[in-house]
Amino acid sequence: MHHIAAMEEQLVSERLRQKLNEVNVAAQTHLSGVQDHVNFTLQQAYFKCAYECFDRKRKQEQINSCVEHCSVPVLSAQNLVEDEMAKFQERLNRSLMVCQDKFESAKLQQLRTDATNELESCVDMAIQDGIRSLPHLVGRLKASLNIKEE
Repeated sequence: MHHIAAMEEQLVSERLRQKLNEVNVAAQTHLSGVQDHVNFTLQQAYFKCAYECFDRKRKQEQINSCVEHCSVPVLSAQNLVEDEMAKFQERLNRSLMVCQDKFESAKLQQLRTDATNELESCVDMAIQDGIRSLPHLVGRLKASLNIKEE
């Protein structure tokens, strides 16, 4: 019996990994336009701006200050994206912790098969909720970064 439970747990773990991969792929897909804007549009503007800072008439301190000023938009955008994604990850983690708590509680009550099914269902719902929230998250990022819809 113990061997069957271990195999069942391994199967559930693999399904959960697949669901987490699903949310990662969805996040990358939804965020690709924002990442493209930060990595290319803002980075390009940064390098153009920084290039203009290098003038032989300026002192090194002035050049450094100018380059630092040029980096503000790209660093701000990167921080904004990182903060939003950290909040997204935190919400997802909290939802998954609730699922795990329900699973552990059901196991203690000797409801193993139901517990496994409930865990998968709960995780699936948490993942789907997370995926459904991505367009709203991306919309907020695009609005904050003044990214025009194509």
